[in-house]
Amino acid sequence: MNTSSTKRQQIIESINTLPEDSLSELINFVDYLHYKLAQKQPQKTSINFLLSVAKLGSSMEKNVSERDEEILVSEVDPIRGWSLHLDEQV
Repeated sequence: MNTSSTKRQQIIESINTLPEDSLSELINFVDYLHYKLAQKQPQKTSINFLLSVAKLGSSMEKNVSERDEEILVSEVDPIRGWSLHLDEQV
């Protein structure tokens, strides 16, 4: 067995000896370790996130600023407000 396998087996044996009421605390600690690991790599994730967000507003229309009021009037119900679908109640 390699060192990594041995350590994993030791961890499993230690977990098996824990009382049931301490398992939720263990889960919280493991979640924290995952969070901490994710914080070490924020730059790559944030760049991908920003690129994906930038694509959300893509449209085939080049300039909608001249038609902004027309677009809003067609999408906002004067009584119920804005909804994604005309039949959707707010």
